[in-house]
Amino acid sequence: MKKTDKIYVAGHRGLVGSAIVRNLESKGYENIIGRTHKELDLTDQKAVRDFFEEERPDVVVLAAAKVGGINANNTAPADFAYENMQIQCNVIKAAHDYKVKKLLFLGSTCIYPKMAPQPIPESALLTGPLEVTNEAYAIAKIAGLEMCKFFKRQYGDNFISCMPTNLYGPRDNYDLENSHVMPAMIRKFHEAKKNNAASVELWGTGTPLREFLYVDDMADACVFLLENYDGEEHVNIGTGKEVSIKELAETVREAVGYTGEIVWNTDMPDGTPRKLTDVSKLHELGWKHRVELKEGVKLAYQWFCENIEEARL
Repeated sequence: MKKTDKIYVAGHRGLVGSAIVRNLESKGYENIIGRTHKELDLTDQKAVRDFFEEERPDVVVLAAAKVGGINANNTAPADFAYENMQIQCNVIKAAHDYKVKKLLFLGSTCIYPKMAPQPIPESALLTGPLEVTNEAYAIAKIAGLEMCKFFKRQYGDNFISCMPTNLYGPRDNYDLENSHVMPAMIRKFHEAKKNNAASVELWGTGTPLREFLYVDDMADACVFLLENYDGEEHVNIGTGKEVSIKELAETVREAVGYTGEIVWNTDMPDGTPRKLTDVSKLHELGWKHRVELKEGVKLAYQWFCENIEEARL
């Protein structure tokens, strides 16, 4: 990429997109554009094509998506499948038609089978059944990354895909109805501390193992791939390290400074028992994460306290 390329970041105000914008700006990219949902509804095909006709971006980062945690995915699977596929189809086809030089599609590690080998290599895609609690979102994301592959294969478009692991950090979603595990814990412990609550209830058994990546590290990996990778196969982005949900809860509790009890509601679902990415491909390309979990949780909680108005409560 050239520093003067016009780069459209779809989803530029979300957790992922805003981090990518910060990283691009820090590296001297001068011409970054974005549109809010009110300004551009990516599920509207005509609106998307009109935008591409007017702006003619050189590079596209497709970080916009309808996202949520287990509860949201469980209760609205049709919405997650339909809206995400609309967004992807509209943006990817417009990028092809308007001759975008490079596109980066961001998926999610939920695309992998529930019982995938651990750590999960890129080759595990489409080798087994998905986790039922986020199947709809996963299927939509699989469709998006396969579409990028097919446009590259048929037309030679430089469309690449990456699969970030569980992300957290500035501008995360702290709405307990549809947030992911990390921001949900941060908010619950924060409010319990503020209200002097004796205990905090968390879902499941606490035994599942998860990998977490600070969002600014993810953004750095994405820009690295834009600058250095043109392959057809998607690339995992993660730390290659995992913790149990119980260990995560203790880490968040310590960062927040909450001293009460943790109560595990074992009637609620755990989700996939283990999900660790094999990041050897990314390491071989020359990139490795910098922010470890304890430091990252402290940074995330600091941002939450300082930016409560933007924390999507």
